[in-house]
Amino acid sequence: MQWGTLKALILAHGTVRLKGTYRFHPEQSTAGPGAGGMGSIFFSTPEGRIRLSIDEHSPLLLTADADSTAHLTGPKIDVYGTIEEAVYHCPRQAFITLSEGCIFSCQYCAVPSLPKHIKTTEEVTKMIAAVADEIDAISLTSGVIGSVEEDEARAIAMVQAVAEFGIPVGVSIYPVPGTPQRLKDAGACEVKFNIEAATSAIFREMCPGLDYEGTWTILEDSVSIFSRNRVYSNVILGLGETDAEMKACIHRLTEIGVIPVIRPLNPSPGLPELTRPSAERILQMAEFAREELDNAGLDPTQAKTMCTLCGGCDLVAGRDV
Repeated sequence: MQWGTLKALILAHGTVRLKGTYRFHPEQSTAGPGAGGMGSIFFSTPEGRIRLSIDEHSPLLLTADADSTAHLTGPKIDVYGTIEEAVYHCPRQAFITLSEGCIFSCQYCAVPSLPKHIKTTEEVTKMIAAVADEIDAISLTSGVIGSVEEDEARAIAMVQAVAEFGIPVGVSIYPVPGTPQRLKDAGACEVKFNIEAATSAIFREMCPGLDYEGTWTILEDSVSIFSRNRVYSNVILGLGETDAEMKACIHRLTEIGVIPVIRPLNPSPGLPELTRPSAERILQMAEFAREELDNAGLDPTQAKTMCTLCGGCDLVAGRDV
């Protein structure tokens, strides 16, 4: 079985049960898929890595020995690999949430319900200093506490503070006009501004109070500021969009020079009617995105930071397929 097909099958479940003599250290997320859950584990093979949320009812079983060798089994799945420990949030990166909590209430996101905490510059720089020899990238993300402008100011100050480590810095926050240039001036090398949904109608339903078309404009501006292969955007697969709508969104992103991060929906209590997309649909959209990336001359393997560098949560078009 080809790696892309196998990874799509695994991602369609997205969860795993744990067994064995390995001393597991589940990664606890404060942003993104799995935020507020039981934690997650990274399973790696020579072809790539996968991040799986821990769920004692999962149909997938990960059996790991003390030396980190692991065996992942489940429906149509039987693969050997290793456990890969996260540094902060993911392997080989300090992927740090600056503001834990959020004033917005996107229906698919657990972050607004989590305890609020804003990390100080001293706190973050100490975290990075402790692992500087173990990482290839610094990635900063954030919920919004206070206001969007306050959150942006905190991110800019943090980019300036961590630039002294000489490690590539990527940033993913909710942007306003001018955000890309200010982050570039501060020292960021890549940005990820998330449009989240394939259509404006779904976005309005899922993310009340946020600006869909405004984010598209900022993404286009970002490409001119950071250059091609340095701007990314999450789009969630499974929010009720049709295949044609998702393909149109992927095309629109690549057409303006943005690399799409196609994120399978992580089911939540707020969206009981929606389920995780099938392996077939995950694979189909990744293969379509690969074609669109090729047509646009974009290359996800050039990523220096953030989700596309890690690749654990998604089937990365242009790398996994």
